[in-house]
Amino acid sequence: GGMLLALLGWVSSCVTTFVPLWKNLNLELNELEVWTMGLWQVCIAREEGVVECQAHSSFLALPPELRISRLLMCLSNGLGLLGCLLAAPGLEGWRPCQDKPDLKRRLLFAGGAALGTAGMATLAPVSWVAYNTVLDFWDNTVPDIVPRWEFGEATFLGWFAGAFLAASGLLLACSARATRTAMPPA
Repeated sequence: GGMLLALLGWVSSCVTTFVPLWKNLNLELNELEVWTMGLWQVCIAREEGVVECQAHSSFLALPPELRISRLLMCLSNGLGLLGCLLAAPGLEGWRPCQDKPDLKRRLLFAGGAALGTAGMATLAPVSWVAYNTVLDFWDNTVPDIVPRWEFGEATFLGWFAGAFLAASGLLLACSARATRTAMPPA
């Protein structure tokens, strides 16, 4: 179950990183356009079904939360993959390390730790961008007629991905601990 959650969380985290759906902006004056923003690009979806995307012009021109979110999400994706690769040989049905139970426990625990860290590295940037979106939405210094950014679908997917990765890391690390105490003496 932990490995299934890990794979689901890792794939969701990868999708969250690359889709331009972190924030949505619907212009009330022109309801034919919906703007979406991601870590890598900004897109405009028109009513005709045409979607135009443009990459952010410069990494340094991005707001700090998007710059750091890019780095943390890439770190999360790498740690999630590493955690899955480390935990897989530690699973019960894996044959190559079957005669080395101590190595299997250590691999399972290391994979669980990497996945838990990946979960935190996913939750932090998604929550930070969501927090800044809420602050900007309720900013009283901006006139009411100015459109405001709202949560995009990737924000929610990122929260689920982080929760899945953290839960899978916890499950795998706990199963490594439980395997150690349940081993019969040889």
